[in-house]
Amino acid sequence: MVRQGSDSEGSESGHPLLAGLDPEQQLAVRAPRGPVCVLAGAGTGKTRTIVHRIGYLVQMGHVAPGQVLAVTFTNRAAGEMRTRLRALGVHGAQARTFHAAALRQLRYFWPRVVGDEQWDVLDGKLKLVGQAAHRLGAPTEAETLRDLASEIEWAKASLITPESYPEVAAKVHRDTPLPVEQVAAVYQGYEVLKNRARMLDFDDLLLHTAAALEEHPAVAEEFRDRYRCFVVDEFQDVTPLQHRVLDAWLGARDDLTVVGDANQTIYSFAGASPRPLLEFTRRFPEATVVRLERDYRSTPQVVSLANQVIGAARGRPAGSRLKLVGQRPDGPMPRFAEYDDEALEATAVARRIKELVEGGLPLSQIAVLYRVNAQSEAYEAALAEHDVPYLVRGGERFFARQEVRQAMAALRTASAAELAGDLPGAVRKILGPLGLTADPPQGGAARERWESLLALVELAEELAAEVEGAGLSRFVAELDARAEAQHPPTVEGVTLASLHAAKGLEWDAVFLVGLVEGTLPIQYADGDDAKIEEERRLLYVGATRAREHLWLSWALARSSSSGGRRRRRSRFLYGLIPDEHPAARVARSRGREGGRGGFGQTPPERCRVCDGPLIGTMAIKVGRCGRCPSDVDEELLERLRTWRAQRSKALKVPAFVIFTDATLLAIAEQRPVDTAALVSISGIGGSKLDRFGSEVLSLVQGRTSSVE
Repeated sequence: MVRQGSDSEGSESGHPLLAGLDPEQQLAVRAPRGPVCVLAGAGTGKTRTIVHRIGYLVQMGHVAPGQVLAVTFTNRAAGEMRTRLRALGVHGAQARTFHAAALRQLRYFWPRVVGDEQWDVLDGKLKLVGQAAHRLGAPTEAETLRDLASEIEWAKASLITPESYPEVAAKVHRDTPLPVEQVAAVYQGYEVLKNRARMLDFDDLLLHTAAALEEHPAVAEEFRDRYRCFVVDEFQDVTPLQHRVLDAWLGARDDLTVVGDANQTIYSFAGASPRPLLEFTRRFPEATVVRLERDYRSTPQVVSLANQVIGAARGRPAGSRLKLVGQRPDGPMPRFAEYDDEALEATAVARRIKELVEGGLPLSQIAVLYRVNAQSEAYEAALAEHDVPYLVRGGERFFARQEVRQAMAALRTASAAELAGDLPGAVRKILGPLGLTADPPQGGAARERWESLLALVELAEELAAEVEGAGLSRFVAELDARAEAQHPPTVEGVTLASLHAAKGLEWDAVFLVGLVEGTLPIQYADGDDAKIEEERRLLYVGATRAREHLWLSWALARSSSSGGRRRRRSRFLYGLIPDEHPAARVARSRGREGGRGGFGQTPPERCRVCDGPLIGTMAIKVGRCGRCPSDVDEELLERLRTWRAQRSKALKVPAFVIFTDATLLAIAEQRPVDTAALVSISGIGGSKLDRFGSEVLSLVQGRTSSVE
């Protein structure tokens, strides 16, 4: 029979560690030793509850600090738990990741379990996986090796041996990088090479720790005598291998507290499963179960949208039906926006971020979240254009990715011949052999590579639109300049992160971008209900990262030149935003109806010549539509170019970091006479105005501006 945490009165009710906790949190803290399951929704104070429970058990004399082992999934979370425990005066309790705890135990017991020199831990699998694949004549391209390494990690985390891999992979319809028999052979070869080198990978730390406790009674007895109380955070993310280690730690005991939220299960691809959380009371019928649903992180408006997202999920088991209740004061409604192309979407996001920062919001309290890392490049460029510092989290910087470096090398080689024809077409032809197929791959590293290569084609399209007659050599120079410039110093900045990398974090303002079919949900999830629901949970995780401001946006095409490649907004948005909402037709209606575009806050950009709507990145930058004639002052434009070249050389930065060609063209056309007119031009923000404004105005007025 499940105990729902009866709140019996007594002398304990006034304990200092219960002060400031809500009734449900107090129930979790005061629950007796034994199995306890805390179903904790996003933003409900689960970490506070965990550490107060540990502190309470220690201070009430139920367990000694050194007998507590708390495990979680990231070093950051474990460090935060240790810090909070120390603040409560609890010294000696262990708070570690699964792997760190296993490594510490394995090092201690190794002499008795193995008896010889301890094996080192591999930094990564790729080298040995590559050797195993090469020996078998399997493909050894970088993305294939990454996918093979991930597949081996999934198999080991799922307790699947090389011998059983083909059968299991076929049974669960696993998307494999190679035929299942070939993957199994590479897996087997990798294990042989690793063992021969007397090395352990991270999965081995868990496997060997479990085996040591299972097969050596004296080792198990010593361990279980040392640790008596176990706490597991993020229990919805445990893999079968981690659960096996936990069972080995526990033995026949039940002094276990687990905390989790099945609605935030987003790592199934790596072997994680919410089943142990959802079936906890079946295993421990006498468990105390506490539900934390009071959300202290987000405003009621954000909470309401998050509830709508997850409430539409299919087949939700009882243990996942948490409904958050916002506890903060009211805030702004979540906003939706639709754009013609991704460049316009990124520009609008950058502008809105700049408004928030100018309104006093710290850069570190703003995040742009996307489904795949390849999406970051558009936002890196847009933020750089608007002088907004940013940090990329959870993925390589765009120009540091291996496929991008390979592509740039191929483009540089081809530029010597300067292929004839249009620039985007030439770039597509060069990148074809590197993986830029007509249709995107289903998923994995190959899809990530494809997205990165396509982003380079889109850069070529942008350059061709801005610079008449631009060829490969000009494009390569532009790429080199971008690669050099997009390495900002490590300072406070807007966070750019994938939805997976954002798990466990929170910000005052969150932009969820690129919400289109094929991206969220990702294309390879289509047709698989379980994968679709995991994609829905990703959106839920993203929405619950926001404390106050939440924006959701999508673009109908990759670029303004993509023609008929129209896209649909994500299916997950239906029910959140009605079909008749202005955001659903902003790109079509802003010129015709004079309505407000973007995030429903800023009037649409209009041509300074004909007052028509500005559609497309270049049109917005120069302030006029393509059909209106240019009134550029050619002499001024030449002066600006000469000045920019001198400034670029003096500051040792690429020319476009000073001002892009489009910004110079806009200055030469609009001929601003004061700072107000100058700052209204796209690409001229506060910092550039302070640094270059007086020089540019002098050039406009016909005076020569000296370079310091």
